[in-house]
Parts: sequence; structure tokens; C-alpha cells
Amino acid sequence: MNTKALFALLILLCIPAQGMAQSTDQDDVVRINTNLVQIDAVVTKGGKLVADLKVEDFEIFEDGKRQTITSFAYISNTPRTSEARDKSVPFAPLKRDDPRRTLAIVIDDLGMSATSVSDARRQLRKFVAEKLQPHDLVAIIRTSGQIGALQQFTNDKRVLNRAVEQLRWNICSRVGIDVLPPTQGTSPLSNYDGTCGGSSFFSTMGAMKAVLDALAELPGRKAMMVLSDSLPIEYQDSPLFTYASGPVSDSAVRRMALQRIAEKAIRSSVVIYSIDTQGLQPLGPTAADSFSGNLRMTGPTMNDMLATRSRLLFDRRAGGEMIARQTGGFQIRNSNDYKFQSILDEQSGYYLIGYRPTEETFNRKFHRITAKVKRSGMSLRTRYGFYGYSEEDDIKRPQPKTNLALMSPFGAQDITVDFTSFFANSKTTGSVIRSFLYLEAKELTFVKVNDKHEANIELHGVIFGDNGVVVEEFNHTGVISLPDKDYEQAVREGIRINFDMPARKPGAYQVRVAARDAASLSIGSAGQFVAVPDLKKKRLAASGIVLLSVAEVQTDTGEVTSASPAVRRFRPDSDLHFAFVVYNALLDRASGRPNLVVESKLFRDGKHVTSFPEATVDVSNQPDLERIFVNRMIRLGADLEPGYYYLQLVITDKAAGEKPPVTIQWVDFEITKRSE
Repeated sequence: MNTKALFALLILLCIPAQGMAQSTDQDDVVRINTNLVQIDAVVTKGGKLVADLKVEDFEIFEDGKRQTITSFAYISNTPRTSEARDKSVPFAPLKRDDPRRTLAIVIDDLGMSATSVSDARRQLRKFVAEKLQPHDLVAIIRTSGQIGALQQFTNDKRVLNRAVEQLRWNICSRVGIDVLPPTQGTSPLSNYDGTCGGSSFFSTMGAMKAVLDALAELPGRKAMMVLSDSLPIEYQDSPLFTYASGPVSDSAVRRMALQRIAEKAIRSSVVIYSIDTQGLQPLGPTAADSFSGNLRMTGPTMNDMLATRSRLLFDRRAGGEMIARQTGGFQIRNSNDYKFQSILDEQSGYYLIGYRPTEETFNRKFHRITAKVKRSGMSLRTRYGFYGYSEEDDIKRPQPKTNLALMSPFGAQDITVDFTSFFANSKTTGSVIRSFLYLEAKELTFVKVNDKHEANIELHGVIFGDNGVVVEEFNHTGVISLPDKDYEQAVREGIRINFDMPARKPGAYQVRVAARDAASLSIGSAGQFVAVPDLKKKRLAASGIVLLSVAEVQTDTGEVTSASPAVRRFRPDSDLHFAFVVYNALLDRASGRPNLVVESKLFRDGKHVTSFPEATVDVSNQPDLERIFVNRMIRLGADLEPGYYYLQLVITDKAAGEKPPVTIQWVDFEITKRSE
């Protein structure tokens, strides 16, 4: 390995980053207030919208009591005329008051298999190419930490296609490579909690809440499509959580979290549609299954496998079905076709029905809403109900501390932001989440001040815990001041910023960062999911993986420069340098030294691309055997197609004997087209 690249990797992993100084510095649809309770309803006949009904065609009930309808209207979300147009011409930007269908497509990559993510990417490409209309306002958002990056609401197919191409399997997903876990030995596996554990469910809830917060800022009726393999209400053998009121089951906690999502959606005028991306799955044995014993022994195991897999598919979709039904939507399941068109059709128009509430409505209890259409052959779908809080009650509730202008997925994304964040640990700092940020200098507003080029930027970094609560954040406002030579270099090579945030507890975290140009108010943001292990348990663990490439172009001094670790883009037929730190390795009884073996594999779209030979870690010059620095270089094949890939590292502790512990780490990167 090039010594400069090795030295750079060692610094990134083992030397704390410099800390950053803290800065001191159309109408609503669903209304619930003392004068009006207003709900939206969709009426269909034979699967098609009915738009010509009158107020006398409806009945509405609150807790079984018939209400007198005092307001009524039909709202169309589509223009009256549709002109023929050249599909190659981008749609004109929509204005706030234009009729439109507003749709947030939430990809729960924290709850999807690699296979499902690949299928979702293919289906979304088709959606953007064939289903998107000029009056559609759409955002494509991942739950794993990319809220705000390339995913603002838009009708621009180019922007949406870029968001689709960012979708890839997340190593912290609670679903593995395949939808159904394989059977091993004599026991059919019933669940998979992923590399980061099952707590990613609550990270999904936090991400959905953030999307609903932002949707609430948009006028009119909105829809949120949630694509997921796994939104369960309960699992078998669920643990208990202890609260002040006593022990509460995991199922109860999940149900409460889902209920809050549904209630927030109702008050934000959002209808939720759940798409079970598990699709149609064969329940019988596959090549991934492994059975032991004779036919008499494997027969009952196969029967158990069929029952377990059937139950698993059912349980995983239960939460998605619940929030869809309660908000007036529906669930698409048992289908490999996501049926986007049926959801879009429902968003084309709706009825607004209102009545005057009584004092009992605002007792802060749940009120069941039932609406009926009197004409035969028609179906009506509306909200399940609401809790008796008025808009005045909502105003009294504390507002979130995060800056929605920076963290919202709906702001402009004018600055290119590349971001890498990972877990690291040292004796001096303890466990930290180390982050590297790359900004395109040419997209910032630099002005000449005397002999310097200066730009004012604002940075906002946030770490969300597995329950969506902010556990750490920083704000920094500063001036980038560069002399001519440094400014020219920054324009060529970008601006690099690195910082640490303490990881006070083990767990799964979402790290997000936003950058704003103070002069132009342009914003760019990005994020990453990071798992922090509990090193006190003395189990084998590894830091995040740092990737680095050596640039082909030399500087004026003749030195070879390295790309920023924030930019994980490489060309085919190039060297990929990577490094990580292994913690809690055992000592071999014979040699008194660690005995670690590393195997490297490449994956794309959940499929194995290639493997590299196992390598024994050289520990001869390691200054700290509790933190073993590992560096390697692999040659990327010349035939690798452009796209997103995963590097998987399997670290085995051979000093343990017959059953060596194994830890696995992943990192994603992009293969770009070869330069001409």
C-alpha cells in the first residue's frame, strides 16, 4: 500500500478529529377545533372515483352518534385539461396553489431485505418514467438517515431518478439479504434482527414522524406510501420494557408507536398507504436452507418451516396494515406489483365533510368516526377516528428543537454534500461517531475580501437515537477564508470538514448533517446510519470502515493526494484502500498474540460479485493489542458496471479455538464510469 494512503487511513481511524466550535448565536384538510371537525373521504365504485355526490348522499357518525353535516365540498387534485406534450421536456415547477397530488414515498430500508430494495428500485424507476404527471409533487425518502438529501418534493423526473438510484440495502436492516431467513439444521428461523439489532424499528418510526412533521407544513390532503418488508406489531417471545407504571410488552410499545404515527398523520392531513414489499414468497425449501438428519427428522422441520414462514409474513405486515386502515388508506400485499396507480387514482380527488363538535369531543379520548354513503354499490374510505385534542391544545405542545429548515426533506438541495460517518474508539476520547464532510466549493458563494476568498457557511449536525430522539447535535457558523492558491485548490478538490460527536451509549444511530450557504441560502444535507457496539462486553467488534483512493493527478509539489473519505466513489480497474480497527481480540495461548483473519467480499443488489483471498492480520508492530489497526488494498475489476456496491469484511478470531467468534462490517460505495 502507498505509505501516504496508509498514513491517512491511520490518522482517520485512530486520531480524534478536531471538534467544531458551538454556535452561540392551500388550506388544511383535517381540522379539529372547537368550531369544526372536518374529515376527508374517498368514494369509489368499481375501483373508480365518484366525484358527483351531494351532501344528502352522506351520513357521518362520531362514536355511533349521527352528526349534522355543516360543511361539504369535493376537492379535485388534478387539472381539468391534459394537453399532449413531449415526454422529453421537464415538467414546469408547480406553484403552491396549483391543483396537485402530493405524495411522500418512504422507503423503509431499515426494514427491507436486499432483494426487496432491488425490486423497489426497479418499481420506482418505472413509477417515475410512466406514472408521474406534471401536477404530481413527489418526494422519495429513506428511513435510514437520508432525509433531506436529493429527496425534496418535486415534479422533476431528473431529481427523482437521482433519489431512486440512491436506494440500496442498509446493513442495519432488520431483514437480511433475502425476505425469508434460511432454515439452519433442525430449527426454522423465525426472525432476523440485522447487524444493528431490532431497535431499528423505532428508528423507522422516528423517520416517519419526521416526514409527517414536514408534510404538515404543506397545504391540502397528502399521501404517504410506506414501502417495507417488516412493520410488525409483535414478534414471538417479545421482551418486556420497564416504565414508571410497570412492565410493558414489546408488542404494546410497538402498537403505541404505530398509533402515534397514525394520529400524527390524521392531524397532518396525511393518508398512509402501506406496501408490503415482501410480495409473493415461496414458503417451501430453497437452496439457502440447510437440513440435518434423516427424512423422518426433516419432515417435521419442513412442516414447521412452512408454518413459521407463513406466520412471519403475516406478522411483518400487521403494523403497516394498521396505520393504513386508521388513516383512511389501504395496504397492498401478496403482490409483486406495487399497484402505484391505484394509490394515485385515490389522490385525484376527495370529499371534505364537516360537523360542529360537542364539548365531549375534546375530552382527550379517542373518538371513532364512521362515514357512510347512501347510494348502493359504492365504497367509502376515511379516517378511523381521532383523539379529542383541539388545535389550541396542539399549539401548547413543545416544538422540536431541530431546525426544520435544515433537516426537512422538502427544502432546496443546491449544494453537493458527500458524507461518511462511522464508529471509532480510542483511549483518549472513548467511543465517538467520527464524521467527514465534503462540500463542492464552486457551489458556495465566495467573495473577494482583500487578498482572500471568503464564504459564510452554517453547519448543523444531529445524532438521532433508535427512538428518533436527538441525543447529540452541534451548530457551527463560520467563515471560510482562503488565499488565491488555496481557493483554486478548493474549487478543484472541494472543501473537507471533519468532526467528532460523542457516542455516550451503545446502540444504532442516525447521523445527519446539513450545510447552508449564508449568502445564497442554498442547502445541502446527507446522513448515515451508524452502529456503536458495547466494548465493555469484551466481544469481538470492529470500527466502521474507512475507504480511500489515491488520486491519479499529482499536485505542483509532486505529491500524490488522497481523496476525501467522505467521497466513496471509485472507478473500475482502480485500487481501493480500506482500513478499520478491531477491538477485543483474544490472545492465542501458544503465541500470546492475536490471531485474526479477514475475508473481503463485494456485493451488488444483494448478489455476490466476487471474493478476495483471506488474509491474516499482521500484529507484529501493533502498539495497542486492544485496538488492532488493519489496512488492506484490493483491486477493483475492470469489468465492474457503474452502480452501488457493498464491501463486506468478515473478521474471524482464530485464537478462540474450535468456535471462533466472527464480526462482520459493511460499507457502501459507488463505481463510476471510466474517464475517457
